[in-house]
Amino acid sequence: MANFSTGNVQAHGIDFHYVELGSGPLVLCLHGFPDNAFTYRYLLPALAGAGFRAVAPFMRGYAPTSRPPDERYQSVLLAQDGVALISALGAEHAFVVGHDWGALATYGVAALAPERVRKIVTLAAAHPATLLGALATNYDMIKGGWHAYFFQMPFAEQAVAANDYEFLERWWRDASPEYDLPQEISESVKETFRRPGVVTAALNYYRHTMNPANRDPALAALQEKVTATPTPVPVLAFHGTKDRPGRLAAFEQMDRFFAAGLEKIILPGAGHFLHLERPTEVNAKIVEFLKA
Repeated sequence: MANFSTGNVQAHGIDFHYVELGSGPLVLCLHGFPDNAFTYRYLLPALAGAGFRAVAPFMRGYAPTSRPPDERYQSVLLAQDGVALISALGAEHAFVVGHDWGALATYGVAALAPERVRKIVTLAAAHPATLLGALATNYDMIKGGWHAYFFQMPFAEQAVAANDYEFLERWWRDASPEYDLPQEISESVKETFRRPGVVTAALNYYRHTMNPANRDPALAALQEKVTATPTPVPVLAFHGTKDRPGRLAAFEQMDRFFAAGLEKIILPGAGHFLHLERPTEVNAKIVEFLKA
């Protein structure tokens, strides 16, 4: 793995720890679940080599980033984190890349602050507005997101942590069935989840966003904005054919939710962690898109 620089910055009331490489225009790279900033171990060197400053923070609640004082993890807050990070890292504008929850945050950053965002790249996540229509009750979509429902249970933390976080490794293997998960990556993720408070924080992303009873009423208007706004900046979006059920269908039907151009790339045989499964191909396309 590359010899990344590390740093800390205060943004949106949280002490964010990040890894970075390179100098130039900022590319903010946001990770998802169950993961950490090192999911961009291949992308950051490619971006740095192309003349960018690539920064990947550990998301809120993912140690060594701190937990928010109010212990809130609703998706609109992730978007607000992203906007605040652009400023905290000293940039007027940024490109934003996101995977999984990081992709939802990326769509949200563009919706909240399009004047701060040049372009975005999303990995393995359709526009969140796709979940507001018929797909919300689609059997395959529900099956593919079973964990979001399971994580509402009070014993979910115990299940995730059992047998030294075997759940996480098996979740990765289900989500990317043709990927030979390296032990180094599996251990890195488990090490993050062994840190105090991380499991509950990670599950609360689902509890606070998916369950209306757990949402902050004061955030209702902004939550609607990050969920339903057609993306107002150019987008490059990736998806694999071997990701979980229902997700590719949402990706294929999302075109109407983009107002400034959308390029979609579907990778046959790739699963949810396509940026790790096919890094050479994915990185080259991202660099080409950002530099165009």
